[in-house]
Amino acid sequence: MKQTRRKFTPEFKTKVVLEALSERYTFTELAQKHEVHPNQIIQWKREFLDKASEIFSKGEKV
Repeated sequence: MKQTRRKFTPEFKTKVVLEALSERYTFTELAQKHEVHPNQIIQWKREFLDKASEIFSKGEKV
């Protein structure tokens, strides 16, 4: 039986990343709570932080 890949909405990823940034829970605890692998949360967090500066540069002419 072939498993299909799970797809997560941007809203879900943001929710998980914001919880990770609060540092109230470990990655393992968050992973269990949201039923994803801890490495996935780490990847989402890294991507979020890498692209965070783009939010403030919107509308600026370079």
